[in-house]
Amino acid sequence: MSSSAIIVDDEPHLVDYLAGKLKELWPELEIVGTALNGRSAVSLAHEVKPDIAFLDIHMPGLSGLQVAEALPADTRIVFVTAFDEYAVDAFQRSAIDYLLKPVSDARLMQTIDRLRAARRQDRSDLLNLIKDMSLEPKSYLQWIRAGLEDTTQLVPVQDVVYFKADLKYTEIFTRDGQYIVRRSIKELESQLDPNQFWRIHRGVIVRVEQIAMAKRDFRGRYTITLRDHPDVLRASQSYGYLFKHM
Repeated sequence: MSSSAIIVDDEPHLVDYLAGKLKELWPELEIVGTALNGRSAVSLAHEVKPDIAFLDIHMPGLSGLQVAEALPADTRIVFVTAFDEYAVDAFQRSAIDYLLKPVSDARLMQTIDRLRAARRQDRSDLLNLIKDMSLEPKSYLQWIRAGLEDTTQLVPVQDVVYFKADLKYTEIFTRDGQYIVRRSIKELESQLDPNQFWRIHRGVIVRVEQIAMAKRDFRGRYTITLRDHPDVLRASQSYGYLFKHM
């Protein structure tokens, strides 16, 4: 018996990647739609009524957890996430499965086997888990596991001056050093306290207390001078609103 699925992720290339892998490993599965945000995902799901929904967790509008609550009752759920902070063992008991990005072929094949075996899903435990988790206060990163030359060490988040995107990696700049972390800057942003860190450019996040001066040019862009680092940062025009009341 064939099955249908939707894929929901706010990163288009990740949607395409997962769709391609599913086509390769489960050719009889029909991908009946994709969505790039939570609200579109809910509308899509009620329109096409998929058997399965592959849901990212961090998305604009509604999170994957909120989307899960709003899906048709018989839709089976697989969470796809870059984070392991969401009680992975609890998801494993409640959802059909979870996948940690980047998804390997072997791990995706395990999920496919589970989906083939489980034609229905008891979502009562999952929805109770979601409600319980929504009541918990948000916790933010305190330490980051990063590389320095041929070593790996824990960098206290409180020591970070700013982050800078570098392809699939992110550079971390502290007062005394520079590190590389194997995460995208978008993944890090969702785990940082927004009261302490501001994204000032598509590829730059800065600690707010490290901003010594923000100078605006005639195009509305800001040049940022830091307190404890000699680098000068530039904020894109779309983030200029952050500095208007400084």
